[in-house]
Amino acid sequence: MERIVQTAGRNALGEFAPDFAHYNDDVLFGENWNNHDIDHKTRCIITVVALMSSGVTDSSLKYHLENARKAGVTKKEIAAVITHVAFYAGWPKGWAVFNMAKEVWAEDVPADSAKAAHAAEMVFPIGAPNDGFAQYFSGQSYLAPVSSDQVGIFNVTFEPGCRNNWHIHHADKGGGQILVCVAGRGWYQEWGKDAIPMKPGDCINIPVGVKHWHGAAADSWFSHLAVEVPGENGSNEWLEPVNDEEYSKLK
Repeated sequence: MERIVQTAGRNALGEFAPDFAHYNDDVLFGENWNNHDIDHKTRCIITVVALMSSGVTDSSLKYHLENARKAGVTKKEIAAVITHVAFYAGWPKGWAVFNMAKEVWAEDVPADSAKAAHAAEMVFPIGAPNDGFAQYFSGQSYLAPVSSDQVGIFNVTFEPGCRNNWHIHHADKGGGQILVCVAGRGWYQEWGKDAIPMKPGDCINIPVGVKHWHGAAADSWFSHLAVEVPGENGSNEWLEPVNDEEYSKLK
């Protein structure tokens, strides 16, 4: 294997902390990383695990994730490593590391897979086909539960052109829904009003009793978090599908 040479310590701290720079470049990397008692790929994985367990999610972690990829760690392998460590080091740390790992392994996503490319844009999973509510959707949608303890939160993903029927949220007290777009481009519309485009970061508050629909743009995958606002005797009233002609006018 090619010998590892590091100069980052001297480049950044050579004048301010020459001893630290020496230990970093000559000892940590010059000696330790060139020790062949552990193969390079395994050493990269161990380093990622150590940084993740310590809660280090800055540029140093990204550097070592990139090293791991160059050493032959596949997207499938790093996903398994992060998932395993998350059970022991903490679930939030897993989310943080996945955010960086998705950037590092982004080009491993098949270029011809629009669904996979869409999934790579967000931290939440696409989930399983939303078969339980398929009768209320035009097109294919997917559902991924995010939280069900205090407040119900679901990541809902729509393929291009997919949208749900007009519907109304009911509740005797409280209730309603909040939508937060997390990837792609979509639409939200209330009865009698113009449709509102949705892009990542947009938030829609839907009161009870308002007839509305939401879904993807015709040419884009779309995902939003659906947050169920707590209420008494809450229910959904599903109505007619969105008119194809009216939907086709949205650009």
